[in-house]
Amino acid sequence: MRAYWLMCIAALALNATPAAGEPSVERGLYISIIGGCHDCHTEGYSESGGKIDPAKALKGNALGFQGPWGTSYAANLRLTAVDLTADGFVSYLRGLGTYPPMPQYNVRAMSDEDKKSLYLYIRTLGDAGERAPAFVPPGDRVHTPYIVLAPPLSPPACTRDFDCGVGEVCDPGGSGQCMKR
Repeated sequence: MRAYWLMCIAALALNATPAAGEPSVERGLYISIIGGCHDCHTEGYSESGGKIDPAKALKGNALGFQGPWGTSYAANLRLTAVDLTADGFVSYLRGLGTYPPMPQYNVRAMSDEDKKSLYLYIRTLGDAGERAPAFVPPGDRVHTPYIVLAPPLSPPACTRDFDCGVGEVCDPGGSGQCMKR
């Protein structure tokens, strides 16, 4: 009986997913959600538990992401699409180069049909709005809130066993690394 219900749920999920193939607005909405576009490009999306505010959808975000590359912002995708044709948008996405944490490699991996669907969806959203803040190079002053995305630092070198964790000793060979006993 349990297997039957699992198959029913899976069938419903498949039917709720717009089919790949011909580009469509519905498929574009689906791509924007599963592709994570709204996560960064729609202000307040994550805080709302994934509810899309049509007034803010894909208009970019003034919350920056700061790391060794500088401080980057999620662009206003409505402004990106407003002056492009569907084919122009696909071309733009094929050559997309961005700053972290934007996973441009995922966008470039999308099929052209999915890119066109995303374009069709974006074009239904209405007024393009304003540009998101511009990229800020490393060391320059940032005037917006931002999230720091820094790589982890290596632990400091040990000089004695006390510097290491439980069950570890400082390498007697002088490497400065802790090792298992």
